[in-house]
Amino acid sequence: MYLCVLCGENLGLYARIRERSPTEIVFVGVKRLTPVLLSILLLLAAAGCHPARHYRPGDRPPASSLRPLPGGASPALKQLVAGALDQVGQTTGYDPAYVKIDYPGGDVAPDTGVCADVIVRSFRNGGIDLQREVHEDMLRAWSEYPRKWNASGPDTNIDHRRVLNLRTWFTRQGKSLPVSSNESDYLPGDVVSWDLGNGLDHIGIVVNAWAPAEQHYLVVHNVGLGARAEDALFAWKITGHYRYFR
Repeated sequence: MYLCVLCGENLGLYARIRERSPTEIVFVGVKRLTPVLLSILLLLAAAGCHPARHYRPGDRPPASSLRPLPGGASPALKQLVAGALDQVGQTTGYDPAYVKIDYPGGDVAPDTGVCADVIVRSFRNGGIDLQREVHEDMLRAWSEYPRKWNASGPDTNIDHRRVLNLRTWFTRQGKSLPVSSNESDYLPGDVVSWDLGNGLDHIGIVVNAWAPAEQHYLVVHNVGLGARAEDALFAWKITGHYRYFR
């Protein structure tokens, strides 16, 4: 499997790893990985920086039940949440390779992708094509978007698959909410971004799977093991909280 150490931020650079046990991670192959980034990855693995438990095939996920959405929930919100849950079991891998895709409506193979693809696919199910929306907004306001990748202009193959671009787009749409440590502030359909440490960004979506023991909703995300519904809301430092549909 692929550890989501890049989360769509530097597609094309990744380390392939094999997990032998919950405490042992073995690197078995590297593709275009710089010595500095490799050192970071080894430190992350040694430090156990991902406190959220990740469930292998056959493992039992947190006990949860699907809670009905509020009576006033829009059809788009219902489709958004359903689109996130539908990815669990379908997207079983993680691959950050740069891929040329169609526009609009383009996507990589449904059984793989990066963390941002979870958001893109969920929103498409709700009627919003983030590939097109992000691209058109970048054409209007290129200077407002991050320059992390030294791009000379918008790229419909990759821009919507980068966490920082999605965060910028949600903020520019006026959909940003305060970040808090209060479980009740995070509702199904909310998009949440995290800092995994060492400049690594991650993103996922809250769904209506309720974990009674934790007393909050689970998150669908892909942190290297495919799309999973997990207790990961407070696993890392939250950097963004967004609510597009009501």
